Amino acid sequence: MIAIVRTRTLHALRDSLTEAETATAAARAEAEQHRKEGEITADSAIRAEIALEELRATLARTIADAARLEGELETLRAQSLLDTEDRQALRTLLRTTRKQNSRADRVYVLFHHGQLHSVHATPEAAEIAAEAEGAPRDGWTAHTPGAALPPACEVLWRVQPLPLGGVR
Repeated sequence: MIAIVRTRTLHALRDSLTEAETATAAARAEAEQHRKEGEITADSAIRAEIALEELRATLARTIADAARLEGELETLRAQSLLDTEDRQALRTLLRTTRKQNSRADRVYVLFHHGQLHSVHATPEAAEIAAEAEGAPRDGWTAHTPGAALPPACEVLWRVQPLPLGGVR
């Protein structure tokens, strides 16, 4: 069977075939481009996922470091408070010692029937020692330095201030 086709139809069919081949080539090129873009996108997604995992690991380490540093900070704050309290206590002791050293120009001697009984830093400490030995709580008389002392047999307990060393 032989088909007779007109030249005009044949040209139209050939033009149509050329257009179809051109469209096919363009579609194949576009498909290849989309495939390459898909590979690039997949590679980018994999790199992004790896970077995300690294960032999460870094974040976990940073959180752990921050928690450890916060604990150290609390410890250091507590130590600082203790150091401050220690310094304050040392200052108080130093002040007390300086006050006592400035008052250490004399001692208070406790006599019992004119005999030396004990030596004290303050007159109150001497009176407390005498009271511990049975002396009455009242009736203490102060002795003025340079004044004549009553006879020892007349005074049961007496506190007398005495200068220390070369201090006058």
